[in-house]
Amino acid sequence: MIALSDLLAHAARGQMPEPDAGPTIVPQPSPRDAGVIAFTAHNVIFADLDEEWIRSRLPDGDLSAPLNPPFLRDLEERMGRRINNIDMLALATPCAGPPPIELIQVTDTAHPRVERARRYRDDVRVWTCPGGLLVIGRGVAGRWEVAIEVDPAGRGRGLGRTLARAARHLTAHPLWAQIAPGNAASVRAFLAAGYASIGAEALLVPPSA
Repeated sequence: MIALSDLLAHAARGQMPEPDAGPTIVPQPSPRDAGVIAFTAHNVIFADLDEEWIRSRLPDGDLSAPLNPPFLRDLEERMGRRINNIDMLALATPCAGPPPIELIQVTDTAHPRVERARRYRDDVRVWTCPGGLLVIGRGVAGRWEVAIEVDPAGRGRGLGRTLARAARHLTAHPLWAQIAPGNAASVRAFLAAGYASIGAEALLVPPSA
């Protein structure tokens, strides 16, 4: 059986799941990570549930069903978890050379963005600059994920875009970003920094997360 990590590695190389097929159902890569990823006309469900039960709740031919409320609600009730959000999923390749902004790596911070990252990611690393914060860590199926935060006083000046771009200089691995679609400023920043939208994702997290 193919693993979620394999599917994500293929996607990072530009090899997306075959459209108009699936859904593909795979085991959870860890007790922490469960959810749904929607690629173009192909959904991937990673949950330690009976495959027949999952398929019985998805209407044939409805490619939107896995990210629609009725199915997500069934997953929540069955797994005793809650949907964290439905995010845009973006991907970028690493860049050579130094980042376009001076960053200071820190090892101890109580910033809410960092505390959240440590709940959902491993090997979390944090950098700061005047007015901004950059976090990279290993998230779903071990992929490298990035999150940024810009102080309110520093918004509207391109710092978000610069931080998103800088992240590509800080790792040799493909870099994934989960972005709330309603956060238009963040969506614009990541797209301008060279990230490509490749799908959508809903993660199921424990109620206490």
